[in-house]
Amino acid sequence: MKRTALCDLHIASGARMVEFAGYEMPVQYPLGVMKEHLWTRENAGLFDVSHMGQVMLRGENVKAALEAILPVDVLGLAEGSQRYGMFTTEKGGITDDLMFANWGDEIFMVVNAGCKEQDFAYLKASLVNCEVDIIDDRSLLAIQGPKAREVFARMVPGVEAMTFMQSLKFDWQGVELWVSCSGYTGEDGYEVSVPNDQAEVFANALLAYDEVEWIGLGARDSLRLEAGLCLYGHDIDTTTTPIEASLNWAIQKVRRLEGERAGGFIGADIILPQFTNKPTRKRVGFLVDGRAPVREGVEIVDASGEVKGAVTSGGFSPSLAQPIVMAYVSSQALDSNEPLFANVRGKSIPLNQAAMPFVPSRYFRG
Repeated sequence: MKRTALCDLHIASGARMVEFAGYEMPVQYPLGVMKEHLWTRENAGLFDVSHMGQVMLRGENVKAALEAILPVDVLGLAEGSQRYGMFTTEKGGITDDLMFANWGDEIFMVVNAGCKEQDFAYLKASLVNCEVDIIDDRSLLAIQGPKAREVFARMVPGVEAMTFMQSLKFDWQGVELWVSCSGYTGEDGYEVSVPNDQAEVFANALLAYDEVEWIGLGARDSLRLEAGLCLYGHDIDTTTTPIEASLNWAIQKVRRLEGERAGGFIGADIILPQFTNKPTRKRVGFLVDGRAPVREGVEIVDASGEVKGAVTSGGFSPSLAQPIVMAYVSSQALDSNEPLFANVRGKSIPLNQAAMPFVPSRYFRG
């Protein structure tokens, strides 16, 4: 297994390590998943996400070239801002989702750990006459929670003025930090790229504050589920289109039909008509009656037992103190408002459709 630059620090902190995307990663710390989750919702949680792929894109026409392979507005993204995007297939499916930032002459991109090698190869093949610089000498940490802004600003003055989806560079004790005001928890906070040789010092400086605790992959997953955010390979993949995945918002009007730069991306002929011609299924959220957990793969059925969909992410919500799920369900079943159930080992557990995010997001928009 590969190791991040912070692996020894995790072990010294009492983390239980597991394999994830080819890396040895902390799934939980002595605090435990439930308390780590609630700590992040109430204080500031620190996450090591160095397994993610970081890459810098450069070239005279790099933004136009990138817009040709992403179904989002690249050319219109303001300098110092970040945007969510995805790579799509000819059939409208998703091969990965990502974040990219406009740094003027450069575009900084972060992709998922399990997809990064294929993504890097795809970028090199697609961005002709552009430089694709894989960043392997920097770690990536996230500090998330209602106290994250206050704590981080004590270390790095100026970050407190950042608003959601800004992406800027800061100096910390002579170290260049790449800071984005974003995260995967629904909370206010930051993601910070720091040189590997300074990662442990930087993490320890944050952990020195009483408000900050290490948070593992277990709580990261339950936090993102409460935030209604997709996990690649589970809630989105090559068989799901952005519209089926309820990611309509991620495709700006300028790239949609009748937009100034409509289409032109891979899979546009499948994806764009779905804005008006409803797809046969949609990703939706449900609250689960009772306390029994409903996991990925469980079938969603109607009162007669006919299958109407399947769960893609499910678990117990510490914030709501009940199980929640995300699932793909037949649009016809959703339109009819018929009662739906999770079929758990032959038992039908009632589901109540809920708006996502399940827990209100607290991004700082200024």
